[in-house]
Amino acid sequence: MKKLFLFFLFIFSLSIHSQGLKTKGKLIVDKNDKEVLLRGYAPGGWLVMEGYIMQSAGLAGPQHEIREKLIQLMGSEKTDEFFQKWRDNNFTKRDVDSLATWGFNSIRIPMHYNLFTLPIQDEPESGKDTWLDTGFEIIDKVLEWSLAHNMYVILDLHAAPGGQGKNADISDYDDTKPSLWESDENKRKTVALWTKIAERYKDNEWIGGYDLINETNWP
Repeated sequence: MKKLFLFFLFIFSLSIHSQGLKTKGKLIVDKNDKEVLLRGYAPGGWLVMEGYIMQSAGLAGPQHEIREKLIQLMGSEKTDEFFQKWRDNNFTKRDVDSLATWGFNSIRIPMHYNLFTLPIQDEPESGKDTWLDTGFEIIDKVLEWSLAHNMYVILDLHAAPGGQGKNADISDYDDTKPSLWESDENKRKTVALWTKIAERYKDNEWIGGYDLINETNWP
């Protein structure tokens, strides 16, 4: 846990010195020391399906349960196709253009780790990370859409490896598998994921910040 804490301090220091925003006393300022008041929007349900947002609570709350219900209904192949179409169409450039018109200047992207890397149970070699292009390509697209409007993008790890919160709808926690807090491998993978993200986007001024682990509601 100490190593995880020290790593997050490192990421924080990297972000405030390399990205377009930083703190100045109690203010958030841009690279020109001009105060920035963040007016943000988060496309909830886009990359992490949450039962209370999807109005599926009672039938299926966390995303893995929603996926299981869809597989029962139409099989794995059609379910994969559905999730792909959902990601392609639920939040698009047109939405970013609209947000800019309405006065928003930032977008907080709730991310699921499984768009970037495999669950520890599915890794072909324990202790190693298989990297997936899907999540990185999505971030790249949002940054491209936002650049045209000088909008900041805040990256939010909403569902960390293993799940970080007992509120499973939010974190996609599966109580039949080890959580983030109960698995050294999930902790290691979380650090590896943020290292990968930080390395990729450290020089992009429109990364407004990192929400390292969302809502850690754990007893």
